[in-house]
Amino acid sequence: MNAVTTQVFKSACRMCHGGCGVLVHVVDGVIQKVAGNPESPLNKGLLCLKGPASTDIVSHPDRLTHPMKRIGARGEGKWARISWEEAYDIIADKLELIIKENGPESIVIGTGTGRHHCNFVPRFANALGTPNWCEPGHAQCFFPRVNVTHLTFGGLPVCDYYGDVEPACVLVWGHNPLNSGPDGELPFHTRDLMYGGKTKYIVVDPRRTKIAEQAAVWLQVRPGTDDALALAMINVIIAEGLHDKEFVAKWTYGFDQLAEHVRLLTPEWAEPITWVPADTIRAAARLFATTKPATLEWGCAIEHTPNSIQTARAISILPAITGNIDIPGGWVFGTPTVTPVPSLDDNLSAETKAKRLGSSEFRVLGQANVQPSAHIPAVFKAMRTGKPYPVRAFMVFGNNPLLSYANSKVIHESLQKLEFFMVMELFMTPSADLADLVLPAASWFEVDAMPAFPYFAENAVLVQQKIVQVGECKQDEVVFAEIARRMKLKVGTEDPKDIYTQQLAANIGITYDELRERGSVWRPMTYRKYETRGFKTQSGKIELYSLALEKLGYAPLPYYVEPPESPVSTPDVAKDFPFVLTTGARIPNFFTSEHRQLPKLRRIYNDPMVEIHPEPASRLGIGNGDWVWIETKRGKIKQRAKVTDGIDPRVINVEFGWWFPERKDGERGVWDSNANVLTNIEPPYDPAMGTYQLRALLCRIEKVAGESTPA
Repeated sequence: MNAVTTQVFKSACRMCHGGCGVLVHVVDGVIQKVAGNPESPLNKGLLCLKGPASTDIVSHPDRLTHPMKRIGARGEGKWARISWEEAYDIIADKLELIIKENGPESIVIGTGTGRHHCNFVPRFANALGTPNWCEPGHAQCFFPRVNVTHLTFGGLPVCDYYGDVEPACVLVWGHNPLNSGPDGELPFHTRDLMYGGKTKYIVVDPRRTKIAEQAAVWLQVRPGTDDALALAMINVIIAEGLHDKEFVAKWTYGFDQLAEHVRLLTPEWAEPITWVPADTIRAAARLFATTKPATLEWGCAIEHTPNSIQTARAISILPAITGNIDIPGGWVFGTPTVTPVPSLDDNLSAETKAKRLGSSEFRVLGQANVQPSAHIPAVFKAMRTGKPYPVRAFMVFGNNPLLSYANSKVIHESLQKLEFFMVMELFMTPSADLADLVLPAASWFEVDAMPAFPYFAENAVLVQQKIVQVGECKQDEVVFAEIARRMKLKVGTEDPKDIYTQQLAANIGITYDELRERGSVWRPMTYRKYETRGFKTQSGKIELYSLALEKLGYAPLPYYVEPPESPVSTPDVAKDFPFVLTTGARIPNFFTSEHRQLPKLRRIYNDPMVEIHPEPASRLGIGNGDWVWIETKRGKIKQRAKVTDGIDPRVINVEFGWWFPERKDGERGVWDSNANVLTNIEPPYDPAMGTYQLRALLCRIEKVAGESTPA
């Protein structure tokens, strides 16, 4: 009888961008289960339901396992299996022709959010010589906050859940960490604090989430008016002398200008704008200012309207003026374990960088960004129109553009115009169905990678190691290097593991193979680092009045702007579309548009849900579980009604990321329940970041007669 071979591998789950340390149990080469690693510094053995379910990815019958090229009309679903060698020949020949005829800027590299390869995508673009790369979140999720904090503080602070002092107060703004746990700031910390009874929560959210139910103060804000709410809270803290006077005097720049700027922006001013009672605004401001240490949990909801930069600026000022910066239990800067992935930015000339789409108009996005990127609406417009120059090729790694970019019909039209569209994915998606070439991506079980968390703090570095090989699937970073070698590029040809060792060497002095054995490394938080080195800003202080934004030609103090489509700014539209639409809330079973083909996750969350208050539901004849139409000026979708008094009667909340992979037609239900059919990619945009409007739009809702569950 043959002996059974049992192995346990240390790794990091990447079913979302959270990064929980795991132990992968393998018997005779087959993955049996995924368990939390008690030694991991972030999750300490805990996992959400996605981690154990991830084993289904490896053996799923619909998994992409080999390269394919299109042999029929685009979207017809006719494919031929090819070798990797032929795939690389197709890519190299096409890109070299485009570079010769139009220049490398006519190639755009696209990606999704927060996985092992995301920092290698701009590196690959720079190696190719194109200034144009993009991902849906760069102007809409996380990077407005990243750039605001770098301009204001010189770095991105994170919540200090890792030291000996727990936060006494947590301000949760436009975020539901129990469901999302992004960027290494995992939901388990929030759960423990929330139910521990000592930490007071202030929650800003249009929906009564589980955290809002437990909060000391819940501010049920009108979607899209977070900027006004934050300014009113600043007003209260300054007017009542609740700011940390010593810290503000020594470590901030522009306090007097800020104080004068918000002098008239009282809670009474904000109440009719935000729908939050003035007394509630005042109570929240007082609680946050008088409870130390306090920290800020903020999410992408504040980045979904065209005032994202100034909204994030206003909110970020609250921890600053209350002296909660880089103190135990506060909002802290990290002590990184690794250096950044070398971006190869110097491979682009100044002339080439100036060709980055949207760069001259949206100068934070395209020039002053931590990772400068192209403007998404400009990219898709260039695909359709050829202006200001043609975009002929779009190479997408781990993204589903029809689900993740605003106004899916415009995106579909744009993709149809491409000369060359390539997608690298785990499964066929509605977007991959339109491609000319599809490459099989490795899952997190099949890669050698090295995520560091929390993002931009990076106190922890975790190993991911290749445990199994599925078909001919490859790791994205390996493919980048192999394309670079095939095209004989001057840079970008290194093995990813050599880059990992280079990143580890500077700060903790180990190799990637040594990290593989250890599983993870944690560098303890240090505090008040500004006392010896100041802040990495022009003034050396926290810039309440931003010299950096002023230099770029933008307002140095945060301000309020009514969303471009709203009951106030477009009352004529509101007559036909009377509800305020919010969307984008995370579903614990899935990650954005992923995992809906995994039975363990889908069977307990089968259909998309739209939240509506009982009063309008009764008036419109909508019952709990009914299929309903949700319509905006741009399109119409259907979801099942969830009738709840946890939402304002004037607001509708739609789930996003929905498609139906069980359908084998080319469209896979992409037009049925996809929230981005409703959203808007047209101007106006945030003047600094180019952000378009994903929330606070106007919609109407009605019952669908005789509709059944999608087959």
